[in-house]
Amino acid sequence: MLFEPRSGRLAAWGNALLAGLVSPDEAASSIVGEDASHRVEGLPGEPGPVGLTLALGRLRALGVTGLRVALPVPGHPLGLSGPPEFNARALEAEEAVVCAGAALGLVPEVAEAGPAGDVHVSVVWRCLPVREAPPADVPSLGEAERELAEALREATVVLTRLDVAASGPAAEAALSAYRARAEAGREVLAPGYPARAVRVLALAQRVDLLVSLAYERGHGGAVAASEMAARAEALRPVERVARRALVAAYNAAVEG
Repeated sequence: MLFEPRSGRLAAWGNALLAGLVSPDEAASSIVGEDASHRVEGLPGEPGPVGLTLALGRLRALGVTGLRVALPVPGHPLGLSGPPEFNARALEAEEAVVCAGAALGLVPEVAEAGPAGDVHVSVVWRCLPVREAPPADVPSLGEAERELAEALREATVVLTRLDVAASGPAAEAALSAYRARAEAGREVLAPGYPARAVRVLALAQRVDLLVSLAYERGHGGAVAASEMAARAEALRPVERVARRALVAAYNAAVEG
């Protein structure tokens, strides 16, 4: 499963709409994706929740010129700038969107309903004030690309030595699905993004997939506690680099 955060879809297609490259309906449909519905609550001037099309138009009227992604985890407030209330909500969701041009941010609240195999997902984006300050720890596209290549090389050496590199039928099936989607020309970003951002995002998603598969495989040959710790130590910085690269790619339309 490729890691495609909802905040990434909202930022990418919201930026395309703000740039006049897609219609409001196309943007809203692409943001919702396979979810049942998305609404936005807490927008200035709106007494209750509103649909994405109206919300994106309202954000433009409020002066928003672009949308940035934040993907924070404990100990790494990636893409955040405060205040504490917004950061806490974003950290709980492990993602958020921060507006450029207006001191506002959006955090998704996800609800699922229905039996297994027929789950309906609804999302409410909570609009909150944010601090206008540089986001935490966001690299440039060039930095992200270099970090990804280096981290992937280092982790591959360690994981291969420990016999925990992703392998087997499940891993091969997931990688085959990834390659099929890539070869089919799946649009990984919305119109208006530079080619380098598309390349960085695709590589970051692939790295994230490989790390997930390495975790899902279990202990593999790393039966000793010291080897298991070494595996986790190898994967942790790769995960961090992949998230930094995802943020850099999604934010390229604003930062560029």
